[in-house]
Amino acid sequence: MSLIFSWILLSLAFWITAKIVPGFTLRSGLSALVVAALFGLLNFALGWLFFVVLGIATLGIGFLLAVITRWIVTAILLKITAGLTSRLEVRSFGTALIAALVMAVIGSAAEYAISHI
Repeated sequence: MSLIFSWILLSLAFWITAKIVPGFTLRSGLSALVVAALFGLLNFALGWLFFVVLGIATLGIGFLLAVITRWIVTAILLKITAGLTSRLEVRSFGTALIAALVMAVIGSAAEYAISHI
């Protein structure tokens, strides 16, 4: 049940981000569900690997600044997701960085709201 709830929240974050961030476009409302599932799978399979590689490549600074590293990894995964499906368009890496930030804020706000219900 937790996995389905997380998927729905991620889908909502994709949908809201597509409405807010120029250059971050979903083909349709239903696309948010598909894109969120693909992004979740990529994050599970590759997110940790990218995080470790960036941490090592920055000689450990990436581990100390984990929030920034996670933000960059999320942007990379957004670009990969957009490359794998025609349901999502991310114009540039800068757009992906902004979208990753917006999605992080939406996710944090949702978690806060849920924990205080």
